[in-house]
Amino acid sequence: MKKHFHYEYLQSRVGYYTALLSMGALMLIGLAAAYYMEHHGHVVTGMTNQIVWGMPHVFAVFLIVAASGILNVASIGTVFGRTAYKPLGRLSAVMAAAALAGGLVILVLDLGRPDRLIVAMTEYNFHSIFAWNIYLYNGFFAVVLLYLYTQMSQDFRVRRFYRTAGTLAFVWRLILTTGTGSIFGWLVARQAYDLAVFAPMFIALSFSFGLAIFILLMTALMRGDERPVGVGLVNRMGRLLGVFLAAAAYFTVVWWLTDLYAAEHRPVVQYLFFSGNVYSWLYWLGFIGVGTILPMLMVFSGSARTSMKPVIFASILTIIGGISLMYFVIIGGQSYPLVLFPGKEVKSSFLDGVVANYAPTMPEILLGIGGVAMGVAITLLAAKVLRILPVSLADAEVDPHLAGGKVEELKKAA
Repeated sequence: MKKHFHYEYLQSRVGYYTALLSMGALMLIGLAAAYYMEHHGHVVTGMTNQIVWGMPHVFAVFLIVAASGILNVASIGTVFGRTAYKPLGRLSAVMAAAALAGGLVILVLDLGRPDRLIVAMTEYNFHSIFAWNIYLYNGFFAVVLLYLYTQMSQDFRVRRFYRTAGTLAFVWRLILTTGTGSIFGWLVARQAYDLAVFAPMFIALSFSFGLAIFILLMTALMRGDERPVGVGLVNRMGRLLGVFLAAAAYFTVVWWLTDLYAAEHRPVVQYLFFSGNVYSWLYWLGFIGVGTILPMLMVFSGSARTSMKPVIFASILTIIGGISLMYFVIIGGQSYPLVLFPGKEVKSSFLDGVVANYAPTMPEILLGIGGVAMGVAITLLAAKVLRILPVSLADAEVDPHLAGGKVEELKKAA
């Protein structure tokens, strides 16, 4: 028998308006930072001719990759038929579109000349992966809106295409993340990149980033509106997060092992992973330690079966580790000097062969935070005007098996 889930608007509470105003304030601060950088030029940032992608790109790529992973929550229920995830489909779709919008706004405002985006939208160079991604991003919005429409429509003739739209959304999000990873994988000029493994690595990263963000925002919305959330559901999502974390870490290890095998790439691997600089610390301590091992220990611990706190903390650490890895990949990969003439030592007045230094400035960080706030604000507004949030996510409501497992755990604990 098919189970029907009930959805309702967020109620008008003080906490809701406080959160919305806070996000609005952060967005205004981010907009002011963008204006400051546009008015004075990129000289007021830490970016240089050697490092042209800075902290705003770290935030932007993180959000774009996470958007794909957030939509995966809906795909688990629609494409793979997991009952417990089906009531999360609407929120997942809206949150995914919001995250992508926040990431793209950061990129547009960091162009220095945002009006030049019109040229990129009208003159396409199909030899560039960036031109491809314009179609992938716009297509993502269109597919997500179609998917959301088939979920929320009261017309049976529309709702019967729900699974088809969900499958299309699942395939598109894989293509989107492949395109984002290929931006780095196809950059042959940078020895830190130039590997096909970046495409599947970014897909694995999207699973963990997106699920961590979804867990945090979903539980915050539900508990802030005093709606029940089952420990069994959160525990199941936490264990899935642990699997995604392991997969993401595996691909990063494949990355540096592959580069170590190629003699021409060994110097950059030594520089990034094993030289003890800030990038090495970001990878081993930030991503592997704080962002992978600690969260995995938390989500697979016994306490995660009877409490949501370990999964919540694990999600926060996953996001910290994800931002650390994006900084490592984007900034660290650019800091290593271009190899203009392999096998030759290059010296010139243009800093050829010199490791580039970069220090993020406050305007860059504020712009990134503003993009994140925009994604959250869109989700908050959507939950207020659309029925996307379930009335209850109690274990007995979403999946009786979860409730039964919870009872058994409590009996064992007693």
